[in-house]
This record gives sequence, C-alpha cells and structure tokens, in this order.
Amino acid sequence: METILAAIDASGYAASVCDLAAWAARRLNLPIELLHIVQRKDAVAERHDLSGAIGLGVKSSLLEELIRLEEADARLQVERGRMLLAASKKRLQACGVDDVRQLHRHGGIVETILEREAAARIVVIGKRGASHEFATAHIGSKIERVVRASARPILIASRAVEPPKHAVLAYDGSPAAGRALERCANSPLFSGLPVHIVVAGADDARHRAILDQALVALDGRDVTATLDRGKPEDVIANVIAATPGGILMMGAYGHSPLRTLIVGSTTTVLIRSVRVPVLLIR
Repeated sequence: METILAAIDASGYAASVCDLAAWAARRLNLPIELLHIVQRKDAVAERHDLSGAIGLGVKSSLLEELIRLEEADARLQVERGRMLLAASKKRLQACGVDDVRQLHRHGGIVETILEREAAARIVVIGKRGASHEFATAHIGSKIERVVRASARPILIASRAVEPPKHAVLAYDGSPAAGRALERCANSPLFSGLPVHIVVAGADDARHRAILDQALVALDGRDVTATLDRGKPEDVIANVIAATPGGILMMGAYGHSPLRTLIVGSTTTVLIRSVRVPVLLIR
C-alpha cells in the first residue's frame, strides 16, 4: 500500500514536516510512514583522534574509551529518536491522521530515504536538518542529493506551515514541469485549490505558447497567469510573496550537477529563499 513518507529529525522543521505530511495524507487518503534515521559515525573521525603521535599503549586505551563513548552516544541517539517519533505521532494524530507507522533506522539519510520511498506516493522532508537549521542562507546538505536521486515527488517543508490554500505552478514547458502540471491538474492533492501559473520569459510567441499549454491543461480550474521577463527565481518569488497560503510546484533540477555548479540552479535558489512548502517533481 502507498504511503506518505515523512522523514523527521531533531531540527525545528520536524513539526512542519508532520503538519505538511498530515495535510497530504488527508487529501490523498493515505497512511503516513514516519521515518527517523540515526546516522552511523566513525568514533575516531568524530573525535579527531591524534593518539598516533603519543605512543601505542596510550592509543589503545584511547580507542577503547572512544568505543565506549560511541556506544553510549548510540544508545542516547536511539532513545532520542524514539521520543521524537512518539511526539511526532501524537502531533499527526492530533491533525486527524490515525494510520501512522513509525520506523527507526540506522544508516545514511539519503540511502535510507531512497530505500523507503519505493512504497511512497510523496516524500516529505524539512528544508534543513538539525546540523544546518540556522544556516538560513543555505538548504540542508542532503536535500539536493535526495531530490536528484529520488523517483518520487519531494515535498519540502518550510519552518512555518499552514494548509496550502493556493498552488503556484512554475512552468517552463520542460518534461519535469510537464509532470508537475499533470499532477496539479489531476491529483487530489490540489483538488479545489486556485492555481497561479508562472512563466518567466519575454512576452513572445514561444512563451505565450508555453503559457497556453498550461492553461489548456487546467481548463475549468480557478487559474491566474503571470508572464514576466525577469529572472525565473525573482518572478516566481514575487508571485509567492503575493500569494498567502501558497505552495510552490515546479520541476526539479533541469540541468546536470556540473552545469548547476557553474551557473547555479533556480531550484536551489527558490528552495532556499521562499518561505512556503515546495513540491519538486523530477
């Protein structure tokens, strides 16, 4: 059976992930799999062991102590995870979702999410993890890796979340944007929501055709359209700022990682800058 996969950690985004997952679960009538991952650590690397310079006997005793500390830390992390899962399940149930499955895993965050997403309709994650939640100029280090590798839509929670009242669709005619358009038109997730289509580019025949394509797909819906020649990240951000209660939908990472490294990515800029949930479609 399909699920909503909600990945939580000890960051300030855990509550927003739960609230957004609950909204999606109610709309799609699906259970939630609540996932918490304890990352494996290397005791020596984590504690910057320098004992190789001070003698073999001392090094052996230090390594034994590091192992004991690591074991104690692992037990602490497991207990914290259990408490976090329990609190998150209560929050989800308070939001009206009764079918919540808790899953506690050890391993890599990206690898575990990719493993569990096989049964998921949507993956919900926070914009930043516990180690980066105050780095407001950045997104979490795992976000781009998950989105690039995932075969599922990724719903990224902002710090403050309210049930979305409007869908803002960033559309450029690309295959990924086309898949986002199809979901916007047909998924129960967006049923009844007004849609604002945003096309960034010159007011010419090509961009008008792109806009018309989206309008035809959303025929019969409450639709507003914007065509603006500004930079995509600026045009989309301006529409989001003027649309209270919005959720941004867009195709994700349309260029190769190498090109993104050289010229930047509209996807990354928008995830970092907008303060609303973002649904990324590969």
